[in-house]
Amino acid sequence: MAGGAAFDVDALEAGIVSGERRSLAKSITLIESTRRDHRVFADALLERVLPRTGKATRLGITGVPGVGKSTFIEAFGLFLVSQGHRVAVLAVDPSSSISGGSILGDKTRMPLLSVSERAFIRPSPSRGSLGGVASHTREAMLLCEAAGYDVILVETVGVGQSEYVVASMVDFFLVLMLAGAGDELQGIKRGILELADALAVNKADGDNVDKVTRATAEYQAALNLVRGNAAWIPPVVGVSALKSKGMDQIWNIIQDHKSLFGASGELEKKRADQRKRWFWSLLEEGLKQRFLSRDDVSRAIAEAEGAIDSIAVTPTAAARKVLDLI
Repeated sequence: MAGGAAFDVDALEAGIVSGERRSLAKSITLIESTRRDHRVFADALLERVLPRTGKATRLGITGVPGVGKSTFIEAFGLFLVSQGHRVAVLAVDPSSSISGGSILGDKTRMPLLSVSERAFIRPSPSRGSLGGVASHTREAMLLCEAAGYDVILVETVGVGQSEYVVASMVDFFLVLMLAGAGDELQGIKRGILELADALAVNKADGDNVDKVTRATAEYQAALNLVRGNAAWIPPVVGVSALKSKGMDQIWNIIQDHKSLFGASGELEKKRADQRKRWFWSLLEEGLKQRFLSRDDVSRAIAEAEGAIDSIAVTPTAAARKVLDLI
């Protein structure tokens, strides 16, 4: 299927529907391809499997550096597998802007979960574009759902904007925190407080239990202050990924959240809004790429940059002149 060879969409669809991890992996490789001819096959495959999607619980997970995110995801994934679930882990992994490489060590970071027959782990390098990896991850999520995975964990490997991107594609956003790393309230960004559906303070084991208990109370007070008028005030719990402690509590919170917003219709409304935002982001990116790929636009941009360098025109006027070519 490499090079110019056509993809067998029928075979890929059949493999996905039957839950074959090899077919799922090949299909995700297809949707990640930057080739236009591959995009035709990818779109056809996604249309085929779309009716089988939408039934999974979609969870986003982020965490501060050193929080033990990989250990937590493995412990939580193993707990879910033990409860009869099928779990897919997808990583939003912004590539290095310097080397172009990306952090693709997910299977080595989660050795026990990666060998489970009921789990699937897939990193998604962005090749420098967070928008690109977000689109690939959304499509990979649909393929995983069609393959029968009923819990999708989307991990943010990067920081900053990737947290907002992941929150925009999931039903529930979990933020992992640490205790004893200085002033607890200074260590959490207000933006994350607004995104989070729950906080889990990790490493509640050994001599750290008391610190986690205090941090949990402080984080909960902060969330009560920021989200006091909301229908859902994010709970804060202490967990130990190392000891697999608190995994059931996290899952119960997620189920409570799903019951509340599923019954009110807010969950489906949220997903509909996410699909529309995805559509607009793709439209904007496509328009940008098509416009910038035009020869006359490339020439106009080069002239504009020269004029800006010589201080012959303001950047605003130069941009407007280029945009007049639309």
